[in-house]
Amino acid sequence: MKANILERVISMSSAAASQLAPNGTLRAAINLANFLLVTGRSASGDPEGVAPDMASAIAEDLGVDIAFVPFATPGELADAVTSGAWDIGLIGAEPARAEHISFSAAYVEIEATYLVLKSSGIQSIEDVDRPGNRIAVSARSAYDLYLSDHLRHAQLVRAKGLDASYDVFVRDGLDALAGLKPRLLSDVERLDNARLLDGRFTAVQQAIGTPLDRPAGAAYLKAFVEAAKESGMVRELIARHKVDGLSVAPTHS
Repeated sequence: MKANILERVISMSSAAASQLAPNGTLRAAINLANFLLVTGRSASGDPEGVAPDMASAIAEDLGVDIAFVPFATPGELADAVTSGAWDIGLIGAEPARAEHISFSAAYVEIEATYLVLKSSGIQSIEDVDRPGNRIAVSARSAYDLYLSDHLRHAQLVRAKGLDASYDVFVRDGLDALAGLKPRLLSDVERLDNARLLDGRFTAVQQAIGTPLDRPAGAAYLKAFVEAAKESGMVRELIARHKVDGLSVAPTHS
C-alpha cells in the first residue's frame, strides 16, 4: 500500500492524527465475527483481511503505528467505545450505534437475506414478517439491529453468534434464519432441505467509526473512505483476499 495514497485528505492528517492516535498508535477495533472482512491470522496472531488492511492503510496515511483491538462480536465492539478502548472501529453502521460513534459512509456492502426449509410456506422476503413466524438471528449483529427496527409481526430469536443462530434455527424448528448471504450459502450446503429466499431484506453497510468527540478524526475518515473507493483500493483489497460476497459501496460526493 503506497503511503499517502489519498492526496486530497493529506491536509486533514495532522489534526486527525492528534485525535485518532494522540500517543502515536492507532488502536483499530476489529470484529472477528465478520468472516468476510477478517479472513485469517498472521504469524503474530493479528487479524488479516479487508478490514485490518483498511485500518493499516489509515495508520500508514497518518504516519502512525497500528495496534489491533479484536472483539468476538460486533455488539462488544460497539459497547467498548464508551470505555475508550479503541480509536477507530470497523463495524456495520447502524442508527443504534450512532449514539456514540461517528461513522464514515460504507466502504463495502454485504447482502442479508433469509434461509428457510424447502417445505416452508414462506416464498418471499415479504412473507417472513407474519404473525407467528420466528426468526433466528445473531444477537446485536447489524442485521439484527435492522430487523429490530423494521419487523412488525415476526418474532426475533437471538443467539450469541452465527453458529449459535444456525443451531437454534435447526434445533427449535424456527421459521427462518436471518444472516449474511455468503454465510447462508454455506449453511444451505449443511442442510439438504434448505433454500435461500431471493433478494435481500437489507445490505449491511460496513463503515469506519470513531468516538463522537473526535470531529477532525471523523471528517478525515469520511474523506479517506470515499477516496479509497474512488481510487480502487477497496476493490483491490477484496480481490487480494479473494472474498466472495463483498461489493464496493457506492461513492458519495
